[in-house]
Amino acid sequence: MKTLEEVRKIFEGDRFATENGAVIEEIGDHSATCSLTITASHRNAMGAVMGGAYFMLADFAFAVAANWENMGCVSLRSDISFLGTAKGEKLIAKAVCIKDGKSTVCYRIDVTDDLGNLTATITTTGYHVR
Repeated sequence: MKTLEEVRKIFEGDRFATENGAVIEEIGDHSATCSLTITASHRNAMGAVMGGAYFMLADFAFAVAANWENMGCVSLRSDISFLGTAKGEKLIAKAVCIKDGKSTVCYRIDVTDDLGNLTATITTTGYHVR
């Protein structure tokens, strides 16, 4: 089994996520938790966290959860619902596998802030390319 540090090293290749501050916090059986410290560059003109920051973090959490044990799963479709504004200083995305089929997977990713406020929920369908 891979260690957290080994998984972090593998996913350094996801440069868009990592260069925008996404960090892998935990890995588990078909699951992952990733975080993002909110900076001014993540905010929109109204001062709120830009929707793309929520989605990027959720997509990264899905990628880690679906691939850290066995690389080869890509997303086919993602649906995001924005539920509230982040009030804390950090976003936390927890990806959990709902279904791991022969060719497709389904994950739910909840994004909260570090104060526990649910800010977005995402459902992602993926495909095993291998």
